[in-house]
Amino acid sequence: MDQQIYVLDPSGADRHAEDAALRARGPATPVDILGVRAWSVTDPELLRKLLTDPRVSKDAHQHWPLFPDQIVGRWPLELWVSVRNMFTAYGAEHRRLRRLVSPAFAARRINAFLPRIEAITTALLDDLAATPPGQIVDLRERFAYPLPIQVIGELMGLPEHSGPDFRRTVDKVFDTTLTSEQATANALELYGILHNLVAAKRAEPGDDMTSVLIAARDEEGDGSSLTEQELVDTLLLVISAGYETTVNLLDQAVVALLTHPDQFAHVRAGRAGWNDVIEETLRFESPVVHSPLRYAVEDIDLPGGPTIRRGEAILASYSAANRHPKLHGDTADVFDVTRPDKEHLSFGHGVHFCLGAALARAEAATALPALFDRFPDLRLAVPAEELKPDGSLISNGHQRLPVHLTPGGQPR
Repeated sequence: MDQQIYVLDPSGADRHAEDAALRARGPATPVDILGVRAWSVTDPELLRKLLTDPRVSKDAHQHWPLFPDQIVGRWPLELWVSVRNMFTAYGAEHRRLRRLVSPAFAARRINAFLPRIEAITTALLDDLAATPPGQIVDLRERFAYPLPIQVIGELMGLPEHSGPDFRRTVDKVFDTTLTSEQATANALELYGILHNLVAAKRAEPGDDMTSVLIAARDEEGDGSSLTEQELVDTLLLVISAGYETTVNLLDQAVVALLTHPDQFAHVRAGRAGWNDVIEETLRFESPVVHSPLRYAVEDIDLPGGPTIRRGEAILASYSAANRHPKLHGDTADVFDVTRPDKEHLSFGHGVHFCLGAALARAEAATALPALFDRFPDLRLAVPAEELKPDGSLISNGHQRLPVHLTPGGQPR
């Protein structure tokens, strides 16, 4: 890497300025991600090619020379690259693991679960409606978080009493301001919760995906079932990814509508639908900023650019790619629900395309119209510029989302 290294801000304090700086440095540029060097890819065309290129792997165990000696116990994002599940698998191993998890997110299963999503949404809105007039509500805490957590918890059979601990530990997985020691301690606690879940479901299986995966793990068969480590790491992936990105989608959609009243007017007048809001939010405020990591299996010569050498890491920079002028011209930084083409890469691309995309969209399509139908005068309780990012270079949400639900409360 001959080009000067761009150091990514672990707190995500000014994501869009950082995205613009990365785009200005070319289709792929070397970055420092918490002390590790990688190629940040922001050009959407190049990113799509690399995400489908067999010369690009997600398996650090096989294809990253820094792993494990310079990563294990030394890098805060160790968990992101060391887990054994479909997120980090390559080739045939990825196909095997994805095939085992896919049934949990089949369209039939999601459609059957829609009434529960509606019921959970209604209960949360009823609880919000009991708020005394004029009181500020943290909508991220009271609505954007509990909906997807309860949905994924029921789908996976997560005991209700373990929800708060699981949420706290998963939040720290996405917190890129932690030290390596803090991240390691958090991972140990998280694995303890997951092992307890597996033990409980082995003792008393239920009608949930965790029980299905355990059954697949415990069956004697052709060797295609999960190992114990793959089982636990798959639960980690499905449960955590199953709610974190949806929390951010709901959070960012609310903020986008409240800060762009002209766009909200299109929705209210029927000139745009809620699916337009969802897709434009996914493009405008990608729930995942950067997705660590991928690795070059062999040297990859970039068109008209540098060469990514074998073993070098690649960072998919979805947020920067979604606002790239190559995709959306001069209006790429504009929130426009009437935009005819809302193409984005927020759910990835290729064989690693997010299995939970349909579930996230279904939750948002239920929650957002219900929220604004119940509280048509919803408004921010602070100026938008006072909303603080959630302290991550991976996750794109806010620490809090203070709002007034009814007329009478005004932004300070």
